[in-house]
Amino acid sequence: MTETSLPQPRATGFLRRLWKDHRIWLISALILIVLALADAAQARTTILFTLDALLRTAPFLLLSIGIAAWASATGADNLIARAFTGAPALMILLAALAGGLSPFCSCGVIPLIAALLAMGVPLSAVMAFWLASPVMDPSMFVLTTGVLGLEFAIAKTLAAVGLGLMGGCVVHLMGRGGALRDPLRAGIGNGGCGGARVRAPKPVVWRFWSEPERRAKFGREALNVTLFLLKWLTLAFILESLMLAFIPAETITGMLGGTGIGPILLGTLVGVPAYLNGYAALPLVGGLIGQGMAPGAGLAFLVAGGVTSLPAAIAVWALVKPRVFVLYIGLSLIGAFASGVLFQLWNFA
Repeated sequence: MTETSLPQPRATGFLRRLWKDHRIWLISALILIVLALADAAQARTTILFTLDALLRTAPFLLLSIGIAAWASATGADNLIARAFTGAPALMILLAALAGGLSPFCSCGVIPLIAALLAMGVPLSAVMAFWLASPVMDPSMFVLTTGVLGLEFAIAKTLAAVGLGLMGGCVVHLMGRGGALRDPLRAGIGNGGCGGARVRAPKPVVWRFWSEPERRAKFGREALNVTLFLLKWLTLAFILESLMLAFIPAETITGMLGGTGIGPILLGTLVGVPAYLNGYAALPLVGGLIGQGMAPGAGLAFLVAGGVTSLPAAIAVWALVKPRVFVLYIGLSLIGAFASGVLFQLWNFA
C-alpha cells in the first residue's frame, strides 16, 4: 500500500459516518440545493413553507417533548406504564377514546408514542391511541361542524374511535403469537423492552430538578427527541411543499366526485399519500360534497389523510420497524374505507 492510498480509507470512513449520522439532514439539504438550481422561487417558497409548518406544530411538539422528558426524569413513566396494565379490551377502549379526544396532531403525538412503547406499554393500546389521535380533536370537531355539519363531525369522531378500537384489537390478536415483539427501531427508546418498569416500578421523584442526575436526564431526553423530530419533520414538510406545488389539492380532491363504492375506495387510496392539512381540507371536501361528491368518499379521504399524512408517515417510519409501519398503513386504509362505507350507508338509509 502506497502513502498516497492511506488517506482514502480514512476519507471513505468519514463520509460513511457522516452519511450514517446525518443522512436525513443531507437529503433535505440536497433537495433544497437541486430545487434552488432548478427553480429559485419555488426553493424560497419551500423554505418558508417548512419554517411556517414547524412553527405551527411547535406548541404541540414542545408540549409532548416536555411530557416525555418529564416522565423519564421523574420516573413517572412507571405510573403511566402501570395505567396501561389490566384487561387488554379495557386498555384498548380507553386508549381509543383518549386518542379521539386528545388535542395532539399526528406529529405531536410521536414522542409520547415512543415513550409509551419504551416503557413496555402494550403495542395494542398504543396503536389504538396512535390511530385515533390525528383524526379528531376538540378544535377539529368545532370546525368540522361549522364547515360540514354536525352529522359529519359526529361521524368523523366515531370513525376516529372506531379506527383506534379496530387497530388495537388487530394488534392484540397478532401480538399473541409474538409477531410484533420489540416494535421500535434500534436506538429509539429501548426497543420496547421496558416491561420491567411495569412489573417492578421504582419510586417517582416529582421534584426531579433537585437532583443533578435527573436534571441532566431531562435535558438529554428533551434534546434527543427534539433533534429526532426536527430532522424528520423538516424533510417531511419539504416534501409536502413540493407535493402541494406540483400536485394541487384541487386536482387531488377533484378525482373523488361521484357516488358508490368506487369514489370511497379512491378517496381512501388518494388520502394516504396526498397530505392536506386537516383544517385546510375541510372546505375543499365541503365544496366537492356540495357539487355531488359522495359523503362517504369525503370522510374516507379525511380519515386516511389525517392518519397517514406525509409528515406523520415519515415520523412513524423513523420510529418503528418496517413490519409495524406496514401494519399501521394497512389498518389506516382498512379503517378509512370502512368508515366511508358505513357513513355512505347511513346517508342513504
